[in-house]
Amino acid sequence: MTEVNKAPRPADAPPRIGGWTRFVTARPRLSLLVALVLTALAVLAGSGVGDRLGSGGWEDPAAESTYATKALEREFPGSQPNMLLLVDAGRASVDDPAVAAQARALARRLAGEPGVTGVGSYWQAAPAQAPALRAEDGHEALIAARVTGDESAMGRTLDRIAPHYRGTHGPVQVKIGGIVAVRHEMQTIIKEDLTRAELIALPITLMLLVMVFGSAVAALLPLGIGIVAILGTNAVLRGLTTFTDVSVFALNLTTALGLGLAIDYALFIVRRYREELSTGADPLTAVGTTLRTAGRTVLFSALTVAVSLAAMLLFPQYFLRSFAYAGIAVVLLAAAAALILLPAALVLLGHRVNSLDLRRLFRRGREPKPAEGTAWARAAGLVMRRAPLFALGTTALLMLLGLPFLGVTFGTADDRQLPSAAESHVVQQHIREGFPGSPGGGLEVLAEGRSTTARYAAYKQQLAALPEVVRVEGPLVKGDTAYFTVQPRGEAVGDPAQRLVGDLRALHAPFDTEVTGTAAVLVDTKHAIAERLPWAAVFIAGVTLLLVFLLTGSVLIPLQAVVLNALSLTAMFGAVVWVFQDGHLSGPLGFTSPGSIETTLPVLMFCVAFGLSMDYGVFLLSRIKEEYDRTGDHERAVRLGLQRTGGLITAAAVILAVVMVAIGTSRVTNTKMLGLGIALAVLMDAMVVRSLLVPAVMRLTGRATWWAPGWLRRFHERFGLSEGEQESPRRDAGTGAGGHDEPVLAAPPGGARSV
Repeated sequence: MTEVNKAPRPADAPPRIGGWTRFVTARPRLSLLVALVLTALAVLAGSGVGDRLGSGGWEDPAAESTYATKALEREFPGSQPNMLLLVDAGRASVDDPAVAAQARALARRLAGEPGVTGVGSYWQAAPAQAPALRAEDGHEALIAARVTGDESAMGRTLDRIAPHYRGTHGPVQVKIGGIVAVRHEMQTIIKEDLTRAELIALPITLMLLVMVFGSAVAALLPLGIGIVAILGTNAVLRGLTTFTDVSVFALNLTTALGLGLAIDYALFIVRRYREELSTGADPLTAVGTTLRTAGRTVLFSALTVAVSLAAMLLFPQYFLRSFAYAGIAVVLLAAAAALILLPAALVLLGHRVNSLDLRRLFRRGREPKPAEGTAWARAAGLVMRRAPLFALGTTALLMLLGLPFLGVTFGTADDRQLPSAAESHVVQQHIREGFPGSPGGGLEVLAEGRSTTARYAAYKQQLAALPEVVRVEGPLVKGDTAYFTVQPRGEAVGDPAQRLVGDLRALHAPFDTEVTGTAAVLVDTKHAIAERLPWAAVFIAGVTLLLVFLLTGSVLIPLQAVVLNALSLTAMFGAVVWVFQDGHLSGPLGFTSPGSIETTLPVLMFCVAFGLSMDYGVFLLSRIKEEYDRTGDHERAVRLGLQRTGGLITAAAVILAVVMVAIGTSRVTNTKMLGLGIALAVLMDAMVVRSLLVPAVMRLTGRATWWAPGWLRRFHERFGLSEGEQESPRRDAGTGAGGHDEPVLAAPPGGARSV
């Protein structure tokens, strides 16, 4: 192998200031002023974003059930009621003349409301429909209607009319439910909970940053970067609502990732900058070194996180796509703020970044520098001496914690996402428990094409003969279009109902048919997820392998990164099923378990948690790679890499977990699951996988860890990314796995250090 040695720079030569450093620090005051103006504009642009976001988005827009639902909404609005008035007659019967007269008056008034159509009730229903709209105890009955328009319009209509119908009306009490009420109440609660989460997370995060840095000034910098990222992303989401649907749940991810990642990146940069100052560097030189080292790692880390989030764009549901929009925007804004605004602020602050150092109250003299005998170095040494034990034990533990996920049951999001006291939840629970046949849980079969009464009757007999059918209502005919309502056995989205969807779609008919309903939507959603999940996995794995190779130049390390990152998520998925599906801890955590997991949520949690795991993995691997390049000593590089980044990764993980737990205090179950699940994944990754499993596995693979075939080495030398600079690289040829040449990189003493 031909060696190319660069002449070392003289020891007394001034440190180089790169073009990027000159760009971001040339006018630091102007840069911060521009940032302040842009942030103020973002506040204005993003104001009211929560009111423009939707609370649905779980359906596949190209699915058969979606087409049938829209056709029924257009042709038969009464077939798709989304608002229900639960009329409670108290101790009287719903057939009492006074009760019936009041209910009919309410229904007539509701039919005259702008934006409301398809009003029907127990007191106006056909005999076949009447039993489903009347409670089995005879004291409650339903008025059903459809609120028209998009989600924003439906919300405005509900806000306008609900106060006039909710409450006491003569002999009856009225409560409002239905899917439009559930989603509107969910949207309102999420916005309220998000404000509370921010009030919880911000002071705790600031306190933790002060504990990490000691300096109150240094602690405020990451927090400021996070706030800029959040406000900027809100403006991006507000702009996106002009062109596409965006889920209100995305606001939670914006807050969590905006604070979490911005703090991670700023923590990494500020810590490195302070280390450079402690060696006697002037502020500008310290910023330059920081950007060449920690800055490169931050940029690389942001790319890996964005890739994981971008995989959600492959799915058709706007619920998942919304998280990709929000996540990618907040990651890129957090990285941009950390790499542009933060260096400008550091140049202006100079040594004052260490001002208000609260740790001086508890110690004397200067803070000692990390040494080989620190706790992290000792822990790394212990793990590497017992590498087989730690590798097998940690893997077994993670797989054991993930076992409950084997029993996962996928379902749809419904009113049970809301607190038990929420009005729409109360209404739906009354319907589930007290009404026959789960009103609103039936399947609709849309029939299109010219037909005859005899053909409709024959088809209805075929429907009624299916084994999972309780009863068939209809057809209701309008021109060349008709629909039948099929009531399945058991729960609206239970296994019998899902099997019935397949039977209905397989049934031969003399006209075109499409099936919709809650169970049909679930079947189509699961199909859409299963169809695209392999492509998303290939995309994440493929791009991650490429990015980690560009960072390390190794073939084995990217494979380890993908496998170990995926393994780190097993505890999260196991806990999600054990807690939220099976209902353990539902009392202390304050939620109602529906007995299933919403189908899209595991995809979302995987993409987010995998990206965050790669974030911490990049921090660790970049430091290990830097040490291996400098010394050529594999075990020392792993040990020193863990020593130098272990505390940083743990601090960042704890801070991000605090933010996610604050999100997890939400009263909406899906948001609670997202926040607490990702908090667990982050802590398991930082404290178990990065601290135990990664060093154990790298000890077992030894110097073969860094092997790559010659053509890939040449590719990495040309296009690879790395943290730090190699002033005078030395390459010692070794033999890697399979007898191939293994490069051992080194730099002379005094080479660039890394955080």
